[in-house]
Amino acid sequence: MEITLDRPKVNAIHTGVSNELGEIFKEFNDDDSLRVAIITGGGDKFFSVGWDLKAGEAVDANHGPGGFAGLTEMHHLHKPVIAAVNGLAVGGGFELALACDLIIATDHAEFFLPETTIGIIPDSGGVLHLPKRLPRAIALEMMYTGMRLSAERAYHFGLVNKIVPLEKLLDEAWMLAKKIVESAPLSIAAVKEVLKHTEHQSIEEGYRTMRSDALTFYPKMLKSNDANEGMASFAENRNPIWKGN
Repeated sequence: MEITLDRPKVNAIHTGVSNELGEIFKEFNDDDSLRVAIITGGGDKFFSVGWDLKAGEAVDANHGPGGFAGLTEMHHLHKPVIAAVNGLAVGGGFELALACDLIIATDHAEFFLPETTIGIIPDSGGVLHLPKRLPRAIALEMMYTGMRLSAERAYHFGLVNKIVPLEKLLDEAWMLAKKIVESAPLSIAAVKEVLKHTEHQSIEEGYRTMRSDALTFYPKMLKSNDANEGMASFAENRNPIWKGN
């Protein structure tokens, strides 16, 4: 599924857009024929500036069950989302990218969180995700001052998977999506699930979580027809045919 946030000139997001995106991501999560989502911005300058300040909505406005941009609090999503960042990812726009699993960016993309400079904080995931995705000192400087992070520095710190020219952005995102689709859907879901439940734990605690009854996709994957198909296709030197069960 390819999603384009196209609201000229800056692809700003208000509660209506958040709710619409939430419905789209719900459809994506519920449809077994959809394996990977790509979200990008319209135009060539802005991925998204985030919250639409001109909409006149309250700071604590209700953006729907998926949270801001329909994704930042969709914690049950079990499929990968790729952010194809075509320009400036500002505030909530950056938080939307952080809510994705992978980020492909144009060479002119920049990432920044200006919230503290206008009297709020990046509470749609920025303050939670950024210190885990960047060196703490860099994350704090970004949040304290609104410092901009170039695509090149974001790649250096491992925040961005790849930098490409604008004209190749979506092609590169689709190539990555197709590589993901070559893997078994239950395996992808199991990786996301295990990470979600264990990233804050020690390795020993993580093993206990995996061996417990706390997970859904991991034990389902272990007993799946796809696991048998994967081993059979390897032994028979052919491409696997995934069924998702």
